[in-house]
Amino acid sequence: MTDATQPASVYDLAHKDQEESRATFAVLVDNEPGVLHRVVGLFAARGYNIDSLTVAETDSTAHTSRITIVTRGTLQVLAQIEAQLQKMVSTRHVQDVTRDPNGIERELALVKVRGTGVERVEALRVADIFRAKVVDTTHESFVFELTGASAKIDKFVDLMRPLGLVEVSRTGVLSLQRGVEVF
Repeated sequence: MTDATQPASVYDLAHKDQEESRATFAVLVDNEPGVLHRVVGLFAARGYNIDSLTVAETDSTAHTSRITIVTRGTLQVLAQIEAQLQKMVSTRHVQDVTRDPNGIERELALVKVRGTGVERVEALRVADIFRAKVVDTTHESFVFELTGASAKIDKFVDLMRPLGLVEVSRTGVLSLQRGVEVF
């Protein structure tokens, strides 16, 4: 007979006493079949969530791809994620962009807003403040392109909601390191 206070699995364990933080990991990997599956499987097997995932080939001659992963966890969990990513056979380099003072993070979003009259004018005014670019327009709607930090995009979307927000598409976070150093 099991004790009712014991969790059924490790996924049921609560870490309420430890504060969670957000982390962005840039991972340089061999560009070969199954690598992304193994990275995502690493997160799924341990019950970690991925808030954002972006991946693309970055060097065809070196056969490398860059995976940018945004996740949340306690400092201990984030250190464990970084260590597990480092151990993967196809991993060439892992960088915690959030802890790197030279790290730059940006995201791209397309935001569709419906509006006529006053709401249409206000949507254009807000877009101008946020330096959003109009990439499509009709008599009843706009599609704005916006780049910046995730928080900036969140705020833009929040301001567009009462003005007629229809749809949002986001790329996920991309990152680079300032300076001449190579990843």
